[in-house]
Amino acid sequence: MRTTVTLDPDVLILIRTAMKERGVPFKQALNDAVRTGLLAKQNRRPFVQKTYPMGSERNFRWDKALAIAAAMEDEELIRKMTLRK
Repeated sequence: MRTTVTLDPDVLILIRTAMKERGVPFKQALNDAVRTGLLAKQNRRPFVQKTYPMGSERNFRWDKALAIAAAMEDEELIRKMTLRK
């Protein structure tokens, strides 16, 4: 099948490099690259985020977690600044 493909300059460099390294024509280098990319996506396992229990502290306000983190960061910056005196 014939079709027109517009390649980004960096992709063209990668295809031309593959052509030189493997001694294959442009068509084969492009087909191999597309095939490898599409098959790699099919064979990949889905990403699963590991989770960890954070304890059962009932008094902690999770809706204020970002404010607490910002306050802790501010305290650390103040501590570092006082050490530079």
